[in-house]
Amino acid sequence: METLATLRDLQATLRDLGTIQRELSALPPDLAVLDGRVKTATKFIAEKTKALETARLQIESKSKDLALAQKEEDRSREAVKATSQKVHYASAIRELDEKERVKASIARPLKALEATVQVLEKALAGLEAERSAAQTQFDELHAVFLDEHANQVEGRKLLQTKQAKLEAKLPPLDVARFHRMAAARQGRVVVPVEGGACTGCRVKLRGPLMAELKEGKTLVACESCQRTLFLP
Repeated sequence: METLATLRDLQATLRDLGTIQRELSALPPDLAVLDGRVKTATKFIAEKTKALETARLQIESKSKDLALAQKEEDRSREAVKATSQKVHYASAIRELDEKERVKASIARPLKALEATVQVLEKALAGLEAERSAAQTQFDELHAVFLDEHANQVEGRKLLQTKQAKLEAKLPPLDVARFHRMAAARQGRVVVPVEGGACTGCRVKLRGPLMAELKEGKTLVACESCQRTLFLP
């Protein structure tokens, strides 16, 4: 059956591709250190960027509050100037004092937030520079590393091309299912039947399922683990 042959070939191709990927991912110590620096800087940049965005949103909100508080204070100040009666004047002064306290209670944390933004922006600039420098060094050394492993790199390209051709032979839903199964079953999606049992999960197959498998007219899946089965 052509579909079964394609699935088996795809599984073998992905297994070989995974082997090469692991070899190329096994970086030497100097490259591993640089890679770690890039990843650490990237993580810190994401954290600082999030904190900076939060601080800026808070500044925007508090700036609006401060503008409103300033208007309230200005109104109270005008009321004081316009008040001639002593009783009313004392009340107007108390109201002005209250408005000034409200404005100050907003202005202080706003100033602290603005200082925080400056600190975060400086930290981000330093982290960006650190990541850029580490990335440049990594890219240069990694290019040398890949040159030294040219056979694996070429093999990876050939296998990726083969994978694309094999997947093109299958319906998109089948390809998606295959990759989901591969991720869940450690890459073993298509397995042989030995001694009347699925070699993926060791569950014995029922008679009708074995008969269907021997006919070879359709794909047969294990009723237990859902792997695609074939007779060796």
